[in-house]
Amino acid sequence: AVGATRREILWQFLVEAATLTLMGGVIGIVFGLAAGEVLKSLLRFSTTVPLWSAAVATLVSILVGVVFGIVPANRAAGLDPVEALRYE
Repeated sequence: AVGATRREILWQFLVEAATLTLMGGVIGIVFGLAAGEVLKSLLRFSTTVPLWSAAVATLVSILVGVVFGIVPANRAAGLDPVEALRYE
């Protein structure tokens, strides 16, 4: 982050938060669908998951990650890089 502007650091943290929560959302949907298939075969009932609900769940996951990433991103963007590296 040495030489990066405050805005670039903020943007980097928010993109990272969005990426991590996107991956978590997709993994959660995949495991949820797999669990639904297992339960469907064991309990002999039908389940359907509309594509729009998976998309909404993924978008909500990303939104939550970005919203809760704003405070740490602001905090990181305000740090002096030399001071931050001194404590690592």
